[in-house]
Amino acid sequence: MVHPENDAKYKGLSVNSGVDNLPSVNPYATFRRKKRTLTPEEYFAGIRAGDITILSQAVTLVESNLLSDQTIAQKVIEMCLPYAGHSIRLGITGVPGAGKSTFIEALGVELCNRGKKIAVLAIDPSSERSKGSILGDKTRMNDLSTKSNAFIRPSPSAGSLGGVARKTRETIVLCEAAGYDTIVVETVGVGQSETAAHSMVDYFLLLQVTGTGDELQGIKRGIMEMADGIAINKCDGNNIERAHAARVSYKNALALFPPTTSGWKPNALCCSAIEHTGIAEVWEEVEHYIAFVKENGYFDAHRTEQAKYWMYETINQALLDSFYKNPLLEHQIEVAERQVLNNEISSFIAANTLLKEHGRSKQK
Repeated sequence: MVHPENDAKYKGLSVNSGVDNLPSVNPYATFRRKKRTLTPEEYFAGIRAGDITILSQAVTLVESNLLSDQTIAQKVIEMCLPYAGHSIRLGITGVPGAGKSTFIEALGVELCNRGKKIAVLAIDPSSERSKGSILGDKTRMNDLSTKSNAFIRPSPSAGSLGGVARKTRETIVLCEAAGYDTIVVETVGVGQSETAAHSMVDYFLLLQVTGTGDELQGIKRGIMEMADGIAINKCDGNNIERAHAARVSYKNALALFPPTTSGWKPNALCCSAIEHTGIAEVWEEVEHYIAFVKENGYFDAHRTEQAKYWMYETINQALLDSFYKNPLLEHQIEVAERQVLNNEISSFIAANTLLKEHGRSKQK
């Protein structure tokens, strides 16, 4: 090939001759070997040793839908169960934009400075269209992520109701076995449907802000009835007076609710996650609650009720999986769906027919 640019009159230019018959595969490439799958015993040993990498891999196993992963995950969880249950489980919810992630970072840094080990399980909402999730909560916890005694794990909600991922309770067991004494569960912040989150934590904190009409939520049932405490965030700058006014409104609203099962009287506090003010007071309120319910016996009774609740939730999920993963029903479900769309049969008749077929297939 002639390169006129190499002519003497173009002394400043020099073009290499090039390479003929370039191989399709880089001969210098080094291919990484596939990672060896750890045994349940190795996962357990790594978790007990506080290895964050192995803990993260174990959480991934728990969240996986593969049957092979689920088999290993269940064995690991069974090994970890005797070492679980010794932490304070804190659930945090609130409307989107209330500053949940920023508050958790401020609280986490405060607890880490006190020598505690904190695990943050941040649940990110999944898209109903793409089924994807950003999992960006960790990016708002820069200071906390640098702490050696902190573990942050974002997880997709994956369509789970109640504001938490389906596998969060099992993840809590793994984190407790790894030695974390404070578990923080951050919900997606859907507002009025946080029952599942409440059923796996000891203290349920509702985070609120002022200036957005949220004071009206104080007279609503649902999430307010489940809250063990309320924190008015963003109490800083020119928002301090409004925050304290909102605190009074919430305290008045809490007084209208019937007594809680635990006998605890929920309180409303003000704080600023940005300025790190009022964070210590919120944690002191949590510690007062834990001491109160342990003294009157509600703490153990509540955890026992939670275990029963999740037994039934696991049964419900297993029944759903058994139905939708039944190979004998795949074609029949498609036919029934088409008939419903064409208004040939009602949705109730179609559902009952499919359930009967599922029952008959299990008897064979």
